[in-house]
Amino acid sequence: MEINQKKSIIEAILFAAGRPVKKSEMVLALEITEEDIENLVQKMQEEYCEDNRGLELIKVEDSYQLCTRNKPNLSNAALETLAIIAYNPKITRAEIEAIRGVSADACVYKLLEYGLIEEAGKIDLPGKPMSYKTTNDFLRMFGYSSLEELPELPRYKLDENKQIVIEDLIEEREAPEPHEGEEGVKDEEDNKK
Repeated sequence: MEINQKKSIIEAILFAAGRPVKKSEMVLALEITEEDIENLVQKMQEEYCEDNRGLELIKVEDSYQLCTRNKPNLSNAALETLAIIAYNPKITRAEIEAIRGVSADACVYKLLEYGLIEEAGKIDLPGKPMSYKTTNDFLRMFGYSSLEELPELPRYKLDENKQIVIEDLIEEREAPEPHEGEEGVKDEEDNKK
């Protein structure tokens, strides 16, 4: 079977399924290795991007899916709420509001409506509040295959005025100092003279 024919079969499988299709399912259908599937899908993804098509081929965990490029238009407040939930799975609405400093009701309802978050169960706290987590639709929308791919958050500390101060992300490595009698100490003494 030639490469274009294999790509057409993968495209047909993904289109007909309408859901994420595992690599193992495609291996069974095409009778080729997972590595070959990954290579073909990567070529297909490049072609979809180059041609500016209305569809895109995305990876979700160990699966692939064909989906449209149009994405919901989210407000800054909804994006903030979504980021908080993505970095803090199983977070309650009260915790979201404590971080944002404003009510999160409308944002949570809108994100639930778009299917970008879902209920993750009740937390064992007074009142048994509901917790939230992101969905696979969130991963698809932002092009991630798992939450581990999210960018690392900067480290911060509070100063004496309780203001957030971002620490330097790049820590300088200190070179070990040479001991007495070693060449490094002698060179430093010579430089001082």
